[in-house]
Amino acid sequence: MEQTALNLIAIGIFGMTLSVLLGPLLNISPIIPAAATFSILGLATLDNFNFQGKGGTLLLDWLAGTKSEHRDRILYHEAGHFLVAYILGIPITGYTLTAWEALKQGQQGLGGVTFDTAQLSPNALNPGEIRLTLDRFCVVWMAGIAAETLVYGNAEGGKEDRVQLRNALISFGYSATDYPVKERWGILQAQTMLEENKAAYEALVAAMKERASVVDCDRIIQEYSHNSPLTPNP
Repeated sequence: MEQTALNLIAIGIFGMTLSVLLGPLLNISPIIPAAATFSILGLATLDNFNFQGKGGTLLLDWLAGTKSEHRDRILYHEAGHFLVAYILGIPITGYTLTAWEALKQGQQGLGGVTFDTAQLSPNALNPGEIRLTLDRFCVVWMAGIAAETLVYGNAEGGKEDRVQLRNALISFGYSATDYPVKERWGILQAQTMLEENKAAYEALVAAMKERASVVDCDRIIQEYSHNSPLTPNP
């Protein structure tokens, strides 16, 4: 099952348990919490099989979105992806900061920055270009985790970023033992770029918060940033 569906089921079970405990004190009929719980479970199952968990993602994102830290974490995370991609010359095609925005653009998840990944195709590269191009994408995928860690001291997002990195490594013939090394290296490279371009990053965060266009975001970065070349990959 999708994680969002499991979360909805957990909410339903918790709600039913709480209602059983508090029902007698509040004079609530046991039929009401039972019906509500079964409804939640039914909707979670329907969403998982018919809508690939998108409904649950929207609901959970809306509930979490009432907390300013949740919204800000997503903003800082995606701004990290955006800035590092720009610095490394990877074309950015768009970005979203909520599950609803992502759904409207045909994407999954709680938000994200979309790139032109055509250059990552093995068929589009000669052997000498493969490693450098993959390294650049490794850093971009890890940039959201790096940004959250710099701002908050830890990262709550990044699961999908790690999946993308591992899938790319598999497609290029890397072994499972290479994954953690590439992840750590990518995070360290991204942290360095974010720290060296702090002014550009802060300006970009402010612009993305107001949903500035990709063109305007590019212009803002160009005004504040300087190039940060990659250091050798282990």
